[in-house]
Amino acid sequence: MKRKRADRRGETADGNGKFKKVYSIWVCANPPKYRENTINRYFVQEENLIGDVTEEKENYDLLTTVIICLGHSGDDKYAGILKLLDVLLSSDKAPEEKKKILQDDFDIKMTKTLESEVRRMCNLSKGVEEKGIQIGIEREREAGTLRAIQNLMETLKMTAEQAMAALKVPDSEKGKYSNLLKK
Repeated sequence: MKRKRADRRGETADGNGKFKKVYSIWVCANPPKYRENTINRYFVQEENLIGDVTEEKENYDLLTTVIICLGHSGDDKYAGILKLLDVLLSSDKAPEEKKKILQDDFDIKMTKTLESEVRRMCNLSKGVEEKGIQIGIEREREAGTLRAIQNLMETLKMTAEQAMAALKVPDSEKGKYSNLLKK
């Protein structure tokens, strides 16, 4: 019986017992100014620290990460894939504006199917933005509650349980805050 090997990330080898190369592509829609309109690739490279044993590249070159940081027009690097992704993922541009840019700047003919996909991308980018805002609000609320618990514990010498009760922290969240207090 042939068993599959798994690495620490839980990935399995293909049927030949070889690990498959993994590509990870990150698109950053709102990077810091100095990263705007850049694309960087990161990969594994062998370095002999002691000794001179070398490995075949295909045995260790299993991960490549590409980080695409979008920007805005007015930069000479704002072209090609950077501009295309910025247009498609923009939550500021209306579907009609995106359609016009895709036709005029990228010579992409709009079919009914493609137009429908562009509209869906508009909704997706809006949804991603809204989800990010929701997550930020939730994290801020969580951090504020944690600070309040810590302040009550320090100032009034309450236990964590007493502080959470005083703040009316729901029972379903008490375990989460107990774990955060241990960190």
